[in-house]
Amino acid sequence: MRRYEFDAFGLENLKLVQRDVPTPAAGEVVLDVKAMSLNYRDLLVTRGLYNPKLELPAVPLSDGAGSVSAVGEGVTRVKVGDRVMSHFIAGWIDGPFKLDHVASTLGTPGPGLAAEQVALPADAVVPLPTGYSFAQASTLPIAALTAWSALRTVTHVEPGQTVLTLGTGGVSIFALQLAKAMGARVIITSSSDEKLARCRQFGADHTINYRANPKWERQVLEYTGGAGVDVVVETVGPGTLDQSMKSTRAEGTIALPGALTGGEGHVTTRLILMRRLHIAGIMVDCRRAFENMVAFIEQHKIKPVIHQEFPFADLPIAMNLMASGSHFGKIVVNAK
Repeated sequence: MRRYEFDAFGLENLKLVQRDVPTPAAGEVVLDVKAMSLNYRDLLVTRGLYNPKLELPAVPLSDGAGSVSAVGEGVTRVKVGDRVMSHFIAGWIDGPFKLDHVASTLGTPGPGLAAEQVALPADAVVPLPTGYSFAQASTLPIAALTAWSALRTVTHVEPGQTVLTLGTGGVSIFALQLAKAMGARVIITSSSDEKLARCRQFGADHTINYRANPKWERQVLEYTGGAGVDVVVETVGPGTLDQSMKSTRAEGTIALPGALTGGEGHVTTRLILMRRLHIAGIMVDCRRAFENMVAFIEQHKIKPVIHQEFPFADLPIAMNLMASGSHFGKIVVNAK
């Protein structure tokens, strides 16, 4: 079977290689991967920015969907032929997040999904939503569940509340779709008027071009009558965190799943204190939350927004598209 590996950091070092089809150990399943989707994390991993001490060679990508082709000893929750998608934090089934859960994440240090077949812990798969294709399902494990965690786990968005989400990548577009299904008003930002027009087609109540309006927090306050939003899905990180805090109502929540502007930066802590803000770090979510999200998606008939699909041989091209930031929604690579 074919899979991608890199033996040195950098997208230019992604190589398509032949390897033996894996055999499931006890408690594992073999997934015939039909589709995988890209996340910003995959870029950081491949470039050596996520874990510079990563043992190489490594197989990238965390999100995929396919059919179970073999099960190991003791596996009862899935069977051969089941259509499933990967669960990113394989060891986090339910309950509070623990630091040791990080050691079970897929796409390093756990198995990578950039392969035609991969052995995964049986606990690390979830059935596809009804009516979903493999390509659609592959978009859910990180991006959709991160948005769900921001809107439903660390907060509980109610009808009539207002959500601000930044940018038009996978997490932000899922945040738009999920928040609208929850009955919220949504404000979304982008540097592209064309992308903002598409956001309005998906139900965005207000859109802001942050390039044309560099002090976009003022426009957020105008749209909310000076009060600020209830929840910010802060996908950018320290580069915009102060503006997000200025955009948030007193005792509102900033859900922080992203760090596109880096892992460190200036933060005006008095904004947190004076507004009694809640800053919630988002590390995707547990499998129970994933299953709850799938039920919600089925109930509200939400379908992911896929920017483009690529054949397996074009994974490096797809990764470079991700790096460009020009996509809207998710990028999918089909293995079959």
